[in-house]
Amino acid sequence: MGGLVTIFGGPGFVGRYATRELASRGWRVRAASRRPDLAGHLQPMGAVGQVHGVQANLRYPKSVARAVEGADAVVNAVGVLAPAGRQSFEALHIDGPRAVAKAAREAGVGRLVHVSAIGADAKSSANYARTKAKGEEAVLEEFPSAIILRPSIVFGPEDEFFNRFAGMAQVSPLLPLIGGGRTRFQPVYVGDLALAIANVVEGAGESGQIYELGGPASLSFKQLLDRTKEWSGRKAGYIGLPFWLAKLQALLTWPFPNSVRPITVDQVRMLQQDNVVSDQAKSEGRTLEALGVTAPHTIASIVPAYLERFKPRGQFAHYRG
Repeated sequence: MGGLVTIFGGPGFVGRYATRELASRGWRVRAASRRPDLAGHLQPMGAVGQVHGVQANLRYPKSVARAVEGADAVVNAVGVLAPAGRQSFEALHIDGPRAVAKAAREAGVGRLVHVSAIGADAKSSANYARTKAKGEEAVLEEFPSAIILRPSIVFGPEDEFFNRFAGMAQVSPLLPLIGGGRTRFQPVYVGDLALAIANVVEGAGESGQIYELGGPASLSFKQLLDRTKEWSGRKAGYIGLPFWLAKLQALLTWPFPNSVRPITVDQVRMLQQDNVVSDQAKSEGRTLEALGVTAPHTIASIVPAYLERFKPRGQFAHYRG
């Protein structure tokens, strides 16, 4: 086996794919999370003892320092779309990344990969985008040679985009078309993001740079919803919501858990800006291709298979005729 890599957020959506990719290359993987007892699904991704979970909470720097001891590389894939309790944007997007970067530097780690998001902007009206940008700054202050990856929305079997809207179309006759559905996205497959992460761990990319990662197509919010309905076999219509009305609706649902809220005010603010790879990143070669991912997957090649379970007659209905 190769070196040792610590992945913060290892049991999570992005972390599990990064774990699989790195384990397949012979790396020993230390999957760090608040609940290592929930990381059992990662162990079959490697040989016996190759992948194991450890306890670490980004809000407690001492646990972070223990998790990076002896590691050759560190990946931080922790992030939240909406805050919940002590898991705030500030704690997980700013203070946590700073703690990881500081611990990695003090432990003599060779490579640090920080997963951020396209749209990170210190001047944004969205708290998510502001804290993501401040987190990037904190990482580079503590670990100047770190490489930061900014993906657009990430899709895959466990994603929170296609699955969420397919679930909504399953129970509701109408889907919200916020801001006319004109906001553009460049969805990137989680397996391609994991490939980029592994390549960076093994030396790809330029130290201290920020890479913007998007898939092969730029699509509007409405186009993504159209495909979601098509692949889930649902015929829900649309109800147009201007941004101001979507914000009002989000305010009215703020007491409810994030799992049942259709959208938050912060997410509405994010929808007011396109979420695609910038022209500057393209011209400077700070994209997926520069990190060795030359044939990224399209949504059509991945998404239909995992949205089949939302079809009216259930998963595998086509086998029964």
